[in-house]
Amino acid sequence: MKGKRLWHTLRLWMISSSIKRAEYARKHNLYNAIGENVSIMDRKVPLYSNLIRFHNNIKVASNVHFITHDITHRMLNCVKMGGEFQEVVGCIEVMDNVFIGSNTTILNNVRIGPNVIIAAGSLINKDVPPNSIVGGVPARVIGNFDEYVAKRKKQYYPPEISPRDQEVCKSLSDLLWERFDAKKEI
Repeated sequence: MKGKRLWHTLRLWMISSSIKRAEYARKHNLYNAIGENVSIMDRKVPLYSNLIRFHNNIKVASNVHFITHDITHRMLNCVKMGGEFQEVVGCIEVMDNVFIGSNTTILNNVRIGPNVIIAAGSLINKDVPPNSIVGGVPARVIGNFDEYVAKRKKQYYPPEISPRDQEVCKSLSDLLWERFDAKKEI
């Protein structure tokens, strides 16, 4: 890791808030662009981060890898196949209203459309269509954003027992276990 990238990675480790990490990245131009209301859990600055563009209202969970390059040219150039192979580099663009789940890998030359949810552990190797939910390795469409929003509106618990300070109170815990047990047959 080169000096400037290492320095910013170390600085990001010192910022506890994912929203403040995105603000730091915006202030220091670590990416091509970062819109408003962006949250980045990871603390590592990706290689060629200037090839990554974030629009507005994006939540990036922990351990998400943005891969803007491919180094197979190093192997190919050692095979002596005639000619020099260049490093493949490409852009990644994340449009408005996107959630990217933990342990997801996003390869170069990919655009993630607006209103998208990416399931944890996914491999994004091609463009993600707008208004979709994708998951898997490689990722494929597994749902519709609007249907997900409608389903989430039905999930409710009283606001006064909402999680606070990364803690779930006994009342909420009891309610969730009651609902969980009622749905399970085993």
